[in-house]
Amino acid sequence: MKNIPIKNFYLYIILALCIAASVLFIQNNDSFYERTIAEVKEVKLVHSEKVTDIYDNEDRLYEQRIIAEITNGKAKGQHILLTNQYSKAKAYDYEIQSGQKLFVSIKENKAGAAELSGDILDLKRDHYILLTGWIFILILLFVGKKQGLFSIISLAVNAVLLSYALDVYLKNPEISLLLICSAAVILFTVTSLLLVNGFNEKTYAAIIATLAATFLSLLVTYLVIWLTGGKGLRYEELQFITRPYQMVFLAGLFIGSLGAVMDVAITMSSSLFSLYEKNNSIPVQALKQSGMEVGKDIMGTMTNILFFAYISGSIPMLILYIKNDSPLGFSLSMNLSLELARALAGGIGIVITIPIGLYTAIYFINRKRARK
Repeated sequence: MKNIPIKNFYLYIILALCIAASVLFIQNNDSFYERTIAEVKEVKLVHSEKVTDIYDNEDRLYEQRIIAEITNGKAKGQHILLTNQYSKAKAYDYEIQSGQKLFVSIKENKAGAAELSGDILDLKRDHYILLTGWIFILILLFVGKKQGLFSIISLAVNAVLLSYALDVYLKNPEISLLLICSAAVILFTVTSLLLVNGFNEKTYAAIIATLAATFLSLLVTYLVIWLTGGKGLRYEELQFITRPYQMVFLAGLFIGSLGAVMDVAITMSSSLFSLYEKNNSIPVQALKQSGMEVGKDIMGTMTNILFFAYISGSIPMLILYIKNDSPLGFSLSMNLSLELARALAGGIGIVITIPIGLYTAIYFINRKRARK
């Protein structure tokens, strides 16, 4: 206690109160939901059978009989009888356990029936989301301290901005999504970098490098798609949105590459300004050599991060296609063409950011040196 500064002590108290209040609210928020919620009291497995589909894929089906207590609405306090079927794979269904809360629909009660009956609509998962959210926030605060707090704020601001940008596009379909995303990218970059790194020349250099590299990588990608006629890209997964699919793809690619480009830009800027702060008389040539070394070191890891982040999302669909006897080439082209295009566009953005970030940071360092 004696070693903890009084300011930090109060912050810990406030944080603990926030966690306790949010947990208490989630545990008792059933009355705020319009849908009926029931807490599972008893689960009994009543049936199990092995099944095989036309492609010889084997699975096992289970049936559970559940008694739950309704916790909100007019039927609060009454018991409801439910049945749940799930498979061993649990891809589209799930096993119910005692203590879980479910969204349910109530059927008309049969004459003479003591209990209500109904169907399971979904699991109530808000406490899992809260737990994950607090773990994420606490790790950010523990590792990043003040910058971690500003990272959380910038993340919330960016989420609101993205939601607002999509809302503007849905209400005004005549406006290009790419134009809306361009404005959003500028706001994302400026708010994120200023909030996390503050108002200083290091941040200004990173903002300019991020925006220049992101827009340049989009231009390169657009030119490549235009010159090749988009051959090899499979847009089947975008057909259901009934909007210009190529525009939506480019907008997603634009925003998707921003995070990696921003990371490279601030790393380059921070490294060069750190070298300058340690030695104000360091020659420009030495800064260039050091900056290029830093760029080469992060280039490989960042492009790999993008590649794995995009490709990992397609693994379930790849398994599904291959498991159902789809040819390997067809499965790869159907599921990976857009992901690979996104990873390549992001990779181009990362590589372009290195020289742009290098020379932008040196420009701001020279300005700072000239003022002294």
